[in-house]
Amino acid sequence: MGETSAIILAMLVGSLLGTVFFGGLWWTIQHSVGSHGPALLFGGSFLIRTFIAVAGFYFASQGDWRRLLACLFGFLLARIFVTRMTRLPSEKRTSAIEERAL
Repeated sequence: MGETSAIILAMLVGSLLGTVFFGGLWWTIQHSVGSHGPALLFGGSFLIRTFIAVAGFYFASQGDWRRLLACLFGFLLARIFVTRMTRLPSEKRTSAIEERAL
């Protein structure tokens, strides 16, 4: 495999890892509201998401700092993507803030 294609693959793997990590965080927050043990849910979710991300970075980089950097770049791009996809529309966000203030 050529070096360029390996770096692109590492970036794609980083994007997938970021989607799993931040999508899992969003899922955890959504399900913690009605949970009887939110601390256990958050703690377990954090450990699982972190393990998956670190293991993925380790295997995707294969000891090459350029692949690791590409993987990190893909991870951060996925953070931006997931954050924008899970954001409430401005109308709902305003009403949710007003409800909490009451």
